[in-house]
Amino acid sequence: MSKTMIYADHAATTVLSPTAYTAMQPWLKDKYGNPSTLYSLAREPRKAVASARETIAACIGAKPKEIYFTSGGTEADNWALTGMAFQYPNQRGRIVTSCIEHHAVLHTCDFLDRMGYGIDLLPVNRDGAVSSSMLEDHLQDDAILVSVMLANNEIGTIQPIRELAKIAHCHHCLFHTDAVQGVGHIPIDVRELGVDMLSASAHKFNGPKGCGFLYVREGISIEPFMHGGAQEHGHRAGTENVAGIVGMAAALEEHQKQLAQEMTYLHKLADTLLGHLRETDLDFIVNGSAERIPGSLSLSFRNADGEMLLHRLDLMGTAVATGSACDSKDAVLSHVIRAIGVPNEYKHGTVRITLGMDNSEKDVQSIAEQIVHIPVSYTHLTL
Repeated sequence: MSKTMIYADHAATTVLSPTAYTAMQPWLKDKYGNPSTLYSLAREPRKAVASARETIAACIGAKPKEIYFTSGGTEADNWALTGMAFQYPNQRGRIVTSCIEHHAVLHTCDFLDRMGYGIDLLPVNRDGAVSSSMLEDHLQDDAILVSVMLANNEIGTIQPIRELAKIAHCHHCLFHTDAVQGVGHIPIDVRELGVDMLSASAHKFNGPKGCGFLYVREGISIEPFMHGGAQEHGHRAGTENVAGIVGMAAALEEHQKQLAQEMTYLHKLADTLLGHLRETDLDFIVNGSAERIPGSLSLSFRNADGEMLLHRLDLMGTAVATGSACDSKDAVLSHVIRAIGVPNEYKHGTVRITLGMDNSEKDVQSIAEQIVHIPVSYTHLTL
């Protein structure tokens, strides 16, 4: 990335923080011992992993033994769903989720559907929110798990997780939330939310790629994700990624210490960008709820092509996304945009702008100016 690039796709990934990078360095070279071995070289790595587990647990109101390290959010989501489903190999109960989940959840549900488990997809309203009444109507006696994401990766909408978890528990059903877009960006306390499982990914909060965690409430039984050694309480075999785990903990702790300041700043940046755009003649709508992740904006421009907008902005030096980054290679309408019912004349012109602490008010002014100066002839679609 050039020095002049304006990076506005923080929901896709974030730059590794200097704090995390510094914390990782010793474990990449000099302190290379395998934490699972018995000799002295393993002591420091083992202590580092234990300390990181304590730090992460403290950041989300959990106990250290409730934190399981994974390779990222996708693995954590897969594990939560399959690990719970495989507790009922004969019963083949139902899993209830929303229609706007990340594909890490939806594709896992497709797999479980082929395995004979029932899958119920909850619709959402125009803001992309799941209603309590809708969940209540879909819960049946054979439901074993509800999985609803904390915040949507495309439109940023924050779900009423506390209320949804209460309803699930009233039906004797466990509750998982994909919190990949929320951890490190909004206050999260697993006890207050009342969730039984929660997924997170380090690279979404300035930690390293290839590292994440799954919170599993004490007392919950879940099938192991990988078989082999006794790592992660015997539930996830494989030599620990010590450097990644340490970096993840350092990055999350850093965000936690300045969370209120970050949230205020990012909300202000997003409001400033919207203010600039609303001063123009552009015809666009803002997708999602007012209750959304700080700095997250999903905008749909009338009679425009989101992919062309992305490429034109890229040529001008700004990186944004069209809906989900995981769909960017396919010229298809996002399942989230379809689900929330964006009007036909707007839906194809959707871009996602997600701002971070490295962005400035000058950046958002530049983004607005760049969007305004993209000729309609480059973006117009025949609908």
